[in-house]
Amino acid sequence: MNRVIHFEIPAIKADRAVKFYETVFGWKIEKWAGPMDYWNITTGADKEPGINGAIMSVDGAIKQVVNTIGVKNLDEAAKKVLAAGGKRVSPDQTVPGIGYFAYFTDTEGNPFGLMQNDPKAK
Repeated sequence: MNRVIHFEIPAIKADRAVKFYETVFGWKIEKWAGPMDYWNITTGADKEPGINGAIMSVDGAIKQVVNTIGVKNLDEAAKKVLAAGGKRVSPDQTVPGIGYFAYFTDTEGNPFGLMQNDPKAK
């Protein structure tokens, strides 16, 4: 079964959003060292139920909170999404050291991500 493994919160002013979530929920938020404006969120200890996420700068394409679902094979999962009436909204992306990722929408227009884990991704 595929599970939600990550969430993303879009922000026009990421520094403002970081301050909000740190203040309200006590989340640990750190700027990612990768090639885009992205702040990783730790929502609690690994032994507690829940998932971690991120704050991302809004680029115009996605303006809603996005849940990412872990899949074994991104290509196969993408085919299922499209066959069921969903739409692709981004090309496949490689996240170095993490895996392969793409954004989609469901039949109702709700955005979500699919992530294939691959620590060897370059």
